[in-house]
Amino acid sequence: MIQPLDAVWGLGAAVQSKLIASVIGVVLVFGLRFAAMRLLNQRVLDPTRRYRWRKGISYTSFAIALLLGAGPWLPNLRGLSTFLGIITAGLAVALRDPIINLVGWTFLLWRQPFQVGDRIQIGDHAGDVIDIRVFQFTLLEIGNWVASDQSTGRIIHLPNGKVFRDAIANYSTGFRYLWNEIPVLITFESDWEKAKAILLDIADENAAHLGEVAQAQLRQTVQKYLIFYSKLTPTVYTSVRESGVLLTIRYLCEPRRRRGTEQSIWESVLRAFAQHSDIQFAYPTQRFYQAPAQPPAQDYDISER
Repeated sequence: MIQPLDAVWGLGAAVQSKLIASVIGVVLVFGLRFAAMRLLNQRVLDPTRRYRWRKGISYTSFAIALLLGAGPWLPNLRGLSTFLGIITAGLAVALRDPIINLVGWTFLLWRQPFQVGDRIQIGDHAGDVIDIRVFQFTLLEIGNWVASDQSTGRIIHLPNGKVFRDAIANYSTGFRYLWNEIPVLITFESDWEKAKAILLDIADENAAHLGEVAQAQLRQTVQKYLIFYSKLTPTVYTSVRESGVLLTIRYLCEPRRRRGTEQSIWESVLRAFAQHSDIQFAYPTQRFYQAPAQPPAQDYDISER
C-alpha cells in the first residue's frame, strides 16, 4: 500500500501542494519547450533564424520555469530582502567571475557589439562568432598561423567578461567592407607610370563594382555611426623604397573574400607585367661602385740635382 508523503518524508499538506505545483509547472514548461523545438526544426529552414529562435525559446522557458518552480514558496519567506541581501553578498565574493560573465551576457544582448555570424577580433583572438551563451561565447578561429584571415578550424570558447576588458573589432557590423592594400615593388629603371596605370585597371576590374554597393550601404551606416569616406573606388599610391618604386593598390573587399580577391589581383598583375619588358619587379639588391684605377706615381731621379 502506497503511503502518503507526510508519512514517508514528514511533509505537511501545505508543503505537499506547493511541491506538486512546482513540479507540475516545471514539467509543463519543459514539455511546451520540447514541442516548440520540434515545430521550429520542421518549419524554420534557415540556420541563422533557427539558431536565434532556439536561443529565445530556451531562455524564455528557463525563466518561466524558475518563476513557476519558486513562485509557490516565496510568500512564506520571512525577511526576504535580508535573505536575498546575504545570499547576493556571498555570491558576489565566491562567484565573481561567473557573475561578470553573466553581466557580460546581458551586455551582449542589450548593446549587441556583435552577434552570431559576425567576424570579430577581441584581444588576441579573431574569428567568426558561432555561439553566444550565458557564460561564454564561441569563435571559429581565423588567422594565427594561417594567412589572410582564413579559418584555422579551431573553436575557441571565451568568457563573456572579456567584452569589458578587451577592445572589440567587428568586421561585419557598421560598414561591411574592408580596405585592403597590396604593395607592388618595381625597379627604378621600370616605367612606373605605365605600371601604375596597369595596376589601376586591374583594381577596377576586380573591385570597382563594390563602390556603388558600398556607397548605398554607407548611407545606411551613417545613421548610426559617424563614418565618412570621400572615395570608395580603387586607387594606386606611389612611394619610393630603397629597392625601387612602391605602387600600393588600395581597394574595398568583403571581409571573408580578402584572400580570394588578393589572389585574383596578383595573378592579373603577373600576367600583365610579363607582357611588358620595361616593367620589372624589384627585390633587395646591393650595388657596388668601383673607382677607376689611378695612374702610377712618377719616379724622380734626385741624383742630378
